[in-house]
Amino acid sequence: MFIYRNVVSLYGLKRISDYPVKDFGTYLREQFPDFRVQKISLHAGFTCPNRDGSIGWGGCTYCNNQTFNPDYCAQGKSVTEQLEEGKRFFSRKYPSMKYLAYFQAYTNTYGELERLKSLYEEALNVPDVVGLVIGTRPDCMPDSLLDYLEELNRRTFLIVEYGIESASDATLLRINRGHTYACAADTVNRTAARGIRVGAHMILGLPGEDYDELMRQARQIAQLPLTTLKLHQLQLIRGTKMAEEYASHPEQFHIFTADEYIGVVLDYISFLPDSWVMERFVSQSPKQLLIAPDWGLKNYEFTAKVEKEKKRRGIK
Repeated sequence: MFIYRNVVSLYGLKRISDYPVKDFGTYLREQFPDFRVQKISLHAGFTCPNRDGSIGWGGCTYCNNQTFNPDYCAQGKSVTEQLEEGKRFFSRKYPSMKYLAYFQAYTNTYGELERLKSLYEEALNVPDVVGLVIGTRPDCMPDSLLDYLEELNRRTFLIVEYGIESASDATLLRINRGHTYACAADTVNRTAARGIRVGAHMILGLPGEDYDELMRQARQIAQLPLTTLKLHQLQLIRGTKMAEEYASHPEQFHIFTADEYIGVVLDYISFLPDSWVMERFVSQSPKQLLIAPDWGLKNYEFTAKVEKEKKRRGIK
C-alpha cells in the first residue's frame, strides 16, 4: 500500500522553503540571454542494448518510444531534415528563435564512435542550432566517447541526459532496465568530472516503490553531480510489457491521483540541491496510447494545481 506522509515532519532534513526553484526555461534564458531557445527532438535511428540482444531483449517494460516523438521526429528522415522541419514548426511564433538538437529516441550514444560524431556534427552544422542534448543510458558511455564530448563541450552548449529511472536495483531488474544504480552513479560522476552538464531522468511510482522508498531515493540521487533533473509519474502505455502486467495484477501498482502526485513530487524535490535545474516533473503521453493515469488536465491546469499546493505549503 502506498502511504503518503508529509516529508518535512517525517524526516526534518530541510526547511519547507528549501526547494529548487529554477526551471529549465529560466536556466536557458541565463545561458542564452540574447535569444529564445527551443529543443527539437530527433530520432537518429538508434536502438538500445536491451532491445537488440547486446544485454537483453524486449526493452524496458514501461517503454513505448511512440510516446516521445512529435510528428516531425520520424525515423527515415535525416538529422538535418528533422531539424529543419522542427524549425519551421517553432519559428512561426518566434522567427528569431535558436535551437538545441535533442537526440531523444532510444539510446543516442549506442553506436560506433565515428557515426556518433558524424550525427552530432551534422546537427551542429544546421543553421540556428546552438547546442546539443543527448539522451542515453548510463551503460553506453565509453571513455572514448567522453573524450570527444569533453572537447565538444568546450565549443558548444551540451547536456548529456541519462535515464536512471530508479535508484533501486530490485526495481531496475524488474523493469528490465539492464543496468544497476551503481553503474548510473559511476557514469554520472565520470561525465561531470569532464566538465559536462549532466541531466538525469527518474520515474516516480514504479511498482514496488512506496513513499518511503521514493524519499530514500531522493536523498540518494541528491549526492550526484547533476545539472538538470526530469521527473515524471509512471504512465501505463499500450503495447508495453508493463501494461500486460497491470492487466494481470493491478494490485501490484499504485496509480497516482494528480493531487497525490503533486504532493509526492514536492516532497521528493525538497531533498535535492537548490542548484539543480528542475526540467520537468510531469509527462503527458498521447491519449490514444495512455492507459493510466488519465488526469484529464492540460499542462497549464496541472501547473496551476502545483502553484496552488506550493502556496498552501508556503513555498515561494
